Amino acid sequence: MRKRLIALLLSGVLAVGGLCGCGSKTAHKPLHIIDDKYRTCYEVFVYSFSDSDGDGIGDLNGLKEKLDYINDGDDSTDTDLGCNEIWLMPISPSPSYHKYDVTDYEAIDPQYGSMEDFDALVEECHKRGVRVIIDFVMNHSSSEHPWFTAACDYLKALPTDKEPDVADCPYLDYYHFSREQSDGYTALAGSNWYYEARFWEGMPDLNLQSQRVREEFDGITSFWLLHDVDGFRLDAVTSYETGQPDAIIEELTWFNDMVKSKNPDAYIVGEAWTNRKGYAPFYASGVDSFFDFSFADNNGNIAKVLRGAGTAADFAQSQINAETLYQSYNDKYINAPFYTNHDMARCAGYFTGDNSETLIKMSQGMNLLMQGNAFLYYGEEIGMRGSGADENKRKPMEWDTQAKEAKDPNSIYNFVKTMIRWRNTYPAIARGMTTLPVDSSGNSICTDAICAMERSWEDETIDIIYNISSDEQTVSMPEGSALSDWANASDASVSIIEKDGTLQMPPYSIAILEHH
Repeated sequence: MRKRLIALLLSGVLAVGGLCGCGSKTAHKPLHIIDDKYRTCYEVFVYSFSDSDGDGIGDLNGLKEKLDYINDGDDSTDTDLGCNEIWLMPISPSPSYHKYDVTDYEAIDPQYGSMEDFDALVEECHKRGVRVIIDFVMNHSSSEHPWFTAACDYLKALPTDKEPDVADCPYLDYYHFSREQSDGYTALAGSNWYYEARFWEGMPDLNLQSQRVREEFDGITSFWLLHDVDGFRLDAVTSYETGQPDAIIEELTWFNDMVKSKNPDAYIVGEAWTNRKGYAPFYASGVDSFFDFSFADNNGNIAKVLRGAGTAADFAQSQINAETLYQSYNDKYINAPFYTNHDMARCAGYFTGDNSETLIKMSQGMNLLMQGNAFLYYGEEIGMRGSGADENKRKPMEWDTQAKEAKDPNSIYNFVKTMIRWRNTYPAIARGMTTLPVDSSGNSICTDAICAMERSWEDETIDIIYNISSDEQTVSMPEGSALSDWANASDASVSIIEKDGTLQMPPYSIAILEHH
């Protein structure tokens, strides 16, 4: 069986020293984009992305004006990132800049524009083959939401010797009220009542066991589906019920079944910020995806391996372990790999020293070549920095930096763009189950420095091989493989070389073997 090989170098040590990266020789094999739920999703904080009206706050029209940056809808061009899904952080009215405390679930925050602006944005996205999912904050509302204020007004006026009655005020059932203070509860000013608010007093927890609340969200999802959204990102899933995972699974099952009964193609991804064993059981709900926190952040599997706290072989095996675990709960699961998001420090600060940019590139490659629906946080593709306060992690998009990065063939931006192109070219990257390829002698290619993974989907089989080390590595190639002339995507000065049935892989390089 013959193979062709695509190679990308994140960095290469030349005789005179220096770095090489994603060059202009990126393979121009036709894209093979499939209209399903395995995509590359670009997370956008509208507030910080692009301002169309000069008020200093990003808006929906600003995002619409920048759609050609994300995806211009023309597969023959390579000037856009190639992302084919956008996740909008909350866009509904809210007293906070981040808008995770909603006051009206069926409206657009005036800072961002109007519902007509939203409809126009979605229409333009769909013209480009880009799906739109919106943040869905169901764990809590704002304390300024009419549901909550009505319940609070009722309780404040209730005589101390009288028990509350939901027949008099149905909104009592929407939240968790108590006359006794307990963990997670805060005092309701002007009364002797307390209410559950696990995040802070401005975000009272909703009662998702309430049939009335479920009917509200049934209507709210219908509203957004009628506005042509393609799915929902569920915020704070692990907080739905404190310490009751079975109850959370029941609530997720209800939500998934309710949404899919209206649109079977709707995509749902949940944020369950815990370890892999904690969020894996949630797949039993039928929800398509859960963010794969085990690989993310400064202390996740990707960063640890690049710092030497784990081996390249460990990275391959950890993906197999994850896929096997998720599949045990739902064989139709779609993993949701991501490296950073709006709650985490940006990855440009994870590594220091002369090799830091190379490691940033490698970490993005490790994330974007994982199985599933991959997520990229805005600005990570240009190496934006931000840590500490949430506002620093959500700073305005640096369009001037982007323009400079686009001109540099060895930039983080051009490397990330190539990784996304690979995802759009080889369906098996996102859809295949990971196995460990072997050399002609039947031995695993994986070592402490070399990560090798094989994935197959329909009639396509590929191998992804990483040299996750600062030294050149010799990798045994499967019998009958060859390095394709057109496939060399590295800087012209340094190449991955085929020699006597082996690959000579420069430091921090990635190759894809294409089976035929």
